[in-house]
Formats: sequence, C-alpha cells, structure tokens
Amino acid sequence: MKKLFQAIATRLAAGESLVVATIFDKSGSAPRTAGAKMAITRDGATVGTIGGGRLEADAVRLAAEAFRSRRSILHAFDLSGRDVAGMDMICGGQGEVLLDFIDAADHDNRAVYAGICDAIGRREKAWLITALGDGQGAYRPARRQCLVRHDGSLVGRFDGEPAFLAKLTEGPAKIAIHAEVLEGQRFLVEPVRPTGVAYIFGAGHVSQKIAPLAETVGFRTVVLDDRAEYASRARFPAPTELLVLDSFDRLPALEIDGDSYLVIVTRGHLYDKNILEWSLRTGAGYIGMIGSRRKRDKIYAVLAGQGFGDADFRRVHSPIGTDIGAETPEELAVSIVGELIKVRAERESARHG
Repeated sequence: MKKLFQAIATRLAAGESLVVATIFDKSGSAPRTAGAKMAITRDGATVGTIGGGRLEADAVRLAAEAFRSRRSILHAFDLSGRDVAGMDMICGGQGEVLLDFIDAADHDNRAVYAGICDAIGRREKAWLITALGDGQGAYRPARRQCLVRHDGSLVGRFDGEPAFLAKLTEGPAKIAIHAEVLEGQRFLVEPVRPTGVAYIFGAGHVSQKIAPLAETVGFRTVVLDDRAEYASRARFPAPTELLVLDSFDRLPALEIDGDSYLVIVTRGHLYDKNILEWSLRTGAGYIGMIGSRRKRDKIYAVLAGQGFGDADFRRVHSPIGTDIGAETPEELAVSIVGELIKVRAERESARHG
C-alpha cells in the first residue's frame, strides 16, 4: 500500500489526474480484499489491484465514466452471486467500490496524498475521510476529503466541526476501513497506519489459515515456498503475495525492517533453521518459529555454534503464537496472528508514548 500511495502522490504532483478504486464493506460477510486499492489512469492502465476478475474490469470501465464526468462513482457488488466466479476472493457478502476521481489540478488533493505518504514514512496514524454524500450514485458537486493526522490537525478541506471529525475517527476507525453515517451523510473512513508486512515462510496448511486471517487485521502478507504447487493462487487467493523460491537456502532480496513480521512455518527443521539464521541477521520487528521447545533448543544449539547468542534468541517467539492450547491449523493461525497483533500494538504504543 505504501508504494501505491507513493505512486498516486507522484502522479498527482506531476499533474496527472487519476481515479482511485477502493473496496469497502457494505453488509454481510466482508470481502477479503476490503481496503484494497487500485489507481486507474485516463488510458485505463492500473497500479495495484482490487482482486482481479469481473470486479476489477468493471472498475476500469467505470473509471472511464468518472474521467468523463469528473465525478466520483459508487459501485455496489454482491460476491454471493455470479460476480464471485473467476475472482481472487474466498468469501461472499456485499460490498462497494468507490471510484474516486482525483483532480491533479486541485492543490488539496495533492496535499492529502502527500500527507498520507508523510504519515506512512513517519509511521504515524492518520485517517483519510471521504464524504460520500447520501450514497446514491455520484458525489454532490462539492467534494469533501481530508486527512486527519494523529494529533488532530487536518490536510485538505472538510466542512464540519472538530467534534464531528472526532466521531468519525473513533471506535472502528482505529482498526478497519468502514463507511460511517452521521447526520444523514455517509463517509468513508480509512485508517492510515503502519500495519506491517507478514512474511510467511512455508505454504502448508497452517500458512493457508494464517494468511487470510492476518490480512483481515491489516497485515500485508507474503507467502514464500520452494514448491510452486503449494505457493499457488489455487491455495492462496489475492491479496496474498506469493514468492516461489529456488531454495530456502537462497532467499531473494526482501525489504525487511522494524515493521516486518517473519513467520517461520516451513515443512522441516532444516528449513526452519536456515530461515531463522537468516532472520536473526535482519532488523525484523518480529521473528516467530513453529515447533516444540525440544526442536527449538536443538536449532538454537546449532546456531550457537555459529556465533549466535542469548540476545539473538530472545528475539525469537518460539514456540510461536500465544498460548491458547491450539492444535488444529485454524487454532494455530488464531494463536499466531494474535501474537502478531500483540507485538504490533506494543510497538505502536512505544512509538507514540
């Protein structure tokens, strides 16, 4: 998402207007891609994805209409019917796509997206608030959008009292994109926060449960395995990112920093050991390895012979996950993602005092 916002800000600064498609929940079971974004250019080229298939094709078609009318559009869809066929989604439910026409000539638009990039770069929370009018079709002529920074200051324009905006950024706004109705008007509230990237090493049954669950709580997920038949779209629908490795001994260049969460759930002890050795040389904010304490201690003993010490091993969450007595892949996923949430919350608290 960081790269997408940067691409949008760069194009707006260069004078290129865009249509930005955003999926959000309407009712029922939320689509897995709620919060997904895609920028669409005037010639129909896209940056990012909202899940592929018919919905994405519809978004590109409607974007052309938005460019012609210079107005934003709301498009409802129902994943429980035929629209789900051929799409990279795994659950039903109704949703909406906002096709937001972003005029590059408007200084406020440029400032809002530059502000989003700044907040992400500083790892600060913010909220993007977009007025949806009464929710029927296009916007009212006077478009309203603003970015609310963590300190309450605004970027962009918004007609309303500070207390009104405060209501929009409380409760669910802290954790998930959602539509809010206040005083007869609908607003789309999008939290901008350092949600983190979960790199999941291994594409087995546990990983299949971890990835979608991590995505529902805001993590970007990347699954890595050396078996193409396992790291496949048939097993991991979008928006999970997939990397098929030549070997667990040779990892590609990955952008690992304090907002990276490394989840080691490969199919064998040797692979786990190799990934853990590599992980301890990174600045990852979280390292977790599946397995028993006996297995863990054997791996630690080998790594100790390679120069790693107690300070390194204290960085590792192993056995991985919160202790809830998990046994099934589903329960293990809840345990692991719960631990990711806990560590992320502790890091955010430390950052902001």
